Amino acid sequence: MAHKFLAASVAALAFAGTAYAADFSAVPPPPPPAFTWTGIYVGGQVGYAWANDKPAWLVYSPTIDFTESFNDSPQGVIGGAHIGYNQQFHQWVVGIEGSVDGTSVSKTVVAPLAGFGSSNTIGVTSQSNLQGSIRARIGIGWEPLLIYGTGGVAFAGIQNNFVDTAGTFTGIPGSTASFSNTRAGWTAGGGLEYALTNNWLLRAEYRFSQFGNHGFYPFNTAIMPGFVLNAQQHFIESQAQVGFSYKFDTWLPAPAVGNY
Repeated sequence: MAHKFLAASVAALAFAGTAYAADFSAVPPPPPPAFTWTGIYVGGQVGYAWANDKPAWLVYSPTIDFTESFNDSPQGVIGGAHIGYNQQFHQWVVGIEGSVDGTSVSKTVVAPLAGFGSSNTIGVTSQSNLQGSIRARIGIGWEPLLIYGTGGVAFAGIQNNFVDTAGTFTGIPGSTASFSNTRAGWTAGGGLEYALTNNWLLRAEYRFSQFGNHGFYPFNTAIMPGFVLNAQQHFIESQAQVGFSYKFDTWLPAPAVGNY
């Protein structure tokens, strides 16, 4: 009798274990986590930039006093890298991003000096080789698509070269003067971002930037006593870029699994 009872007990336990295993295997796996824009990301961008430097001459001397202006439109390729962080609140996404770009933005023009006669000109080259920005971002996300606006502080390294083509000011035709400086300003724009996967993102962005007014005094060792030439320039720029980002996974607690 004891042997029969022991055998029945073992069979019951085996059946219960099989039923438990079957019940556990019937529990579906947890769903994959929903996509989120939250996280740190890094990436690169490339595009084209077109600017307007709007130079103006202010000429002062005991016998001559005039102002002239002309258009200068440097342009070129712009590309670099960015790093940022997004935080998503329901559909709203806010974040901060920093970027740095190398550029070939440049243009050389011959500027008239009608106040000295039609044969007197100055060659002017405006170029920006390096730019950067620190910006806030805010947008609305629909899982794979983000529409955002962005704005903040912008920086640019700008070089201006002047050539006294006829020797009007120095007495030596072809004399040059160069000025390099880093200018701070502001930038604002917007764009679209699309998530190919949870990690890889594509973007297209447009921004407008202003780097303020700046003045130079080229050729003030001029041959005319009391002569002052003041070159005023105001560098503004538009840029359109496409790029990619890699978003690092945001580690969240794993969802609880089981029957209660």
